[in-house]
Amino acid sequence: MKHKLPAFLEGIEAPVDGEVAMRKFAAQAGENAIVVGIDEVGRGPLAGPVVACAAVLKSPDALLTLNDSKKLTRPKREAMYQDVQDACACFAVASASVEEIDRMNILEADFLAMRRALQALGMPGIKESAPQIPIFKKGSLNISRDPSTTSQGLSAQDDKTVRVLIAVDGNLKIHGIPEEIQIPVVKGDGRIASISAASILAKVFRDRYMDDLEKKFPGYGFDKHAGYGTKAHLEAIRRQGMTPEHRKSFHPKSLQTELDLF
Repeated sequence: MKHKLPAFLEGIEAPVDGEVAMRKFAAQAGENAIVVGIDEVGRGPLAGPVVACAAVLKSPDALLTLNDSKKLTRPKREAMYQDVQDACACFAVASASVEEIDRMNILEADFLAMRRALQALGMPGIKESAPQIPIFKKGSLNISRDPSTTSQGLSAQDDKTVRVLIAVDGNLKIHGIPEEIQIPVVKGDGRIASISAASILAKVFRDRYMDDLEKKFPGYGFDKHAGYGTKAHLEAIRRQGMTPEHRKSFHPKSLQTELDLF
């Protein structure tokens, strides 16, 4: 089921304002509220993993330059990378492999990466296997019970309850996570600061992984196109064949010849 932008976010475009509105919504019952922003990168490429990040900011205005990672150049994202980490109370970056993408389809692999990131943060009730690429994280939520009810958690004061609300970029809720604690936000990476932070952390993490792939499989240009189906990438596949890091289920129709895996 696809979801529209929540009414309380209509007219809000600045990520800090959206983060404030999301936290107010989460705290309507008078509880302490933790907003976990989550985003992914790598759904469209022909090669490489899909990567997701779940992030909690120290405060809505912890980093005023946060924005959609796609609106930032790679040098700008790299320059902000440590500042984004410092602005987060906690975060986790996780992935789903090429084999998992081919086996279960890209959307389900995307959700798998998101669940792994949330599990790494300490969200209870999630039992996923470890990803092939080690998880990159800082801190945890320290939640020991159902986050949709009450629990002790991140920066919680001893006798107060905590509500966790997951702000998901896009118009879908994550499969395998209680629906009542999720709010999909269309174009959320430009509307909610914690989603913006997650988008930058996920993007830089994946870009650096693709840089390493270019060293392992030189000549494909993974460090330039990050696995997307550019003209140069397609020409490299025709010239050199496909690698084990190419998604079989994303085989481009424009490639007419049969290509064997290395």
